[in-house]
Amino acid sequence: MDLCVFCTIINKKLPIEVIFEDDNFLAFLPIEQISRGHTLLIPKMHYENVFDIDTTILQQLASTAQTISKELTIKYGASGVNLLHASGKDAQQSVFHFHLHIVPRHQGDGLDLWFRNTL
Repeated sequence: MDLCVFCTIINKKLPIEVIFEDDNFLAFLPIEQISRGHTLLIPKMHYENVFDIDTTILQQLASTAQTISKELTIKYGASGVNLLHASGKDAQQSVFHFHLHIVPRHQGDGLDLWFRNTL
């Protein structure tokens, strides 16, 4: 997966600010943050999306996301968190390596990350 930017990051070929790392996952601050502490959580093994990720890895990722979410809310004094994911081009996936955005939220932060019914 030489062309995958997240695989490049996992292989330590691009600088990042690591939030969490273990044998299976890496969490880091993206270049463009939408809130203080906005973190990307990725599996170290390349999976394109939710359709091909190993079920056990996905379950472990969810548990890891919960732990990181709790730590980020404490560290940044957040009162909530959004977990965001897109799988597939038509779902607006921009990097085709499974990833989860963990977005700490604060009262009055002005962010609106929720969908609107346009039907």
